[in-house]
Amino acid sequence: MHSYKEKIDAYIDSKKEEMLEDLKMLVRIDSQKGQAEDGKPFGAGPAAAVAAAQELMQRYGLDVKNYENYVVTGDLAATAVDAASDNKISEGTGCSSQGEKGLDILAHLDVVPVTEDWTVTQPFEPKVVDGRIYGRGTSDDKGPAVAALYALRAIRELGIPMKKGIRLVLGSDEECGSSDLKYYYGIEKEAPYTFTPDAEFPVINIEKGRLAASFHAKFSDERSRVLLLKSGDKANVVPGRAVLELEGLDEETVRLAAKETTKETGVAFEISCLTETGTADGAYIEKDGIDKTEKTSGNVLRIDARGVSAHASTPQEGKNALTASLRLVSKLFEGASCEDGGNAGIKALLALEKLFPYEDTCGRAAGVYREDANSGAVTLCFSVLDYTPEHLNGTFDARLPIGCTEENTRRPLMEALRAAGLEMEDTPMSKPHCVPGDSQFVKILLESYECYSGIKGEPLSTGGGTYVHGLERGVAFGCGTPDVDNHMHGDDEFMMIDTLVMSAKIFADAAIRICNDL
Repeated sequence: MHSYKEKIDAYIDSKKEEMLEDLKMLVRIDSQKGQAEDGKPFGAGPAAAVAAAQELMQRYGLDVKNYENYVVTGDLAATAVDAASDNKISEGTGCSSQGEKGLDILAHLDVVPVTEDWTVTQPFEPKVVDGRIYGRGTSDDKGPAVAALYALRAIRELGIPMKKGIRLVLGSDEECGSSDLKYYYGIEKEAPYTFTPDAEFPVINIEKGRLAASFHAKFSDERSRVLLLKSGDKANVVPGRAVLELEGLDEETVRLAAKETTKETGVAFEISCLTETGTADGAYIEKDGIDKTEKTSGNVLRIDARGVSAHASTPQEGKNALTASLRLVSKLFEGASCEDGGNAGIKALLALEKLFPYEDTCGRAAGVYREDANSGAVTLCFSVLDYTPEHLNGTFDARLPIGCTEENTRRPLMEALRAAGLEMEDTPMSKPHCVPGDSQFVKILLESYECYSGIKGEPLSTGGGTYVHGLERGVAFGCGTPDVDNHMHGDDEFMMIDTLVMSAKIFADAAIRICNDL
């Protein structure tokens, strides 16, 4: 069953240093989504990562095609096989000469935003320390993409016969909506089987549905003691930072409320005074010269909240600086005088604190909590807020188990926000995704994992949405392991080097079996 195991083991082990150097090269590219340019739909960074990956795939003998910098693909052709001897006769061209394509492997080269709080290295300066490689994208998803590339490289250079071809698809917009794949699948057909190494082993055959929706309100030039509350920039990330500006409040009162909020949430607050610049228009500027804003009247305090980022599918693993800041606002203004409490903007902030309280990451307060035996419970993350006395724009990210519908989830959230004076955009809800856990495809993946890890595997469910969510026979397969927190989407992201090497071997083994047995 695993007749090529020794060859694959020896080959991948011999290429470990090359694999790490290729990964370092990709990590050095800042591939956060940027401003679209001609021929660069997601900005210069993602396009540079696509170009670098294209060069690697060409170097290792794959048949490469660039789809307008949305994705780049590398094909490992099917090979003609003598059925009697199982020996390779000749190599096909592309994935269609000797037979159809059997497998797509989908990975992505774009990354989530970074902070200045990395401690081991800087985000785009990869560094190997104690068996780990650190850097943005090492685990999500450049490391897994390199592992998949080396799996195909091993199959090709070892001359292993393949009845069907394999295509490696590397995209550049997974973190911001997967419009790259929408473009790609508008041109190409889904393979008979697909996996993405963008989650965890053993194999994830169920992905929760998702509702990432924005809401807004405008206020009629109302005076407000809350001048600013800004936090988050991506729906799928628990915000680790927030900035709050308050006017006309006693500093000691704010400090005491902040201390109480830190005790309840674990989120730290740093308070500074904004001082007058002496300009004729009465502007003020922070002591360190960072922010210049129009001053209204009274003293202005800036409160910087520092929490812990996490993936929005596991909000309980982070410390949400946004919802902690709302908790602080509620302590300062709940039951305030009519002058403050009657302000529409503050009313909206207080209502949001009740809908998305810090401790509630499963939608109980919003009235949408439910749980399924196979796919788990609802998670709800309030991830983006931009508030001023004139407007409010916010975004939440809900991950939804089997049983969640438009009627019992999206509509109640829309109604709850409307009751708070906020209008939610009419965003469609993506349904949960499931590939049967007893299918032959899933069984093969589990067997390959068990062969190399020595651990019995069972199909899992996740709240994270991956590239395969809309594919009929698509699952998530690696590269993370349940026992290691690799800080995906957080500071000091890393990949265990042994796991990276093992993953390449697992992918090669699984691909050989899928393309020869299914």
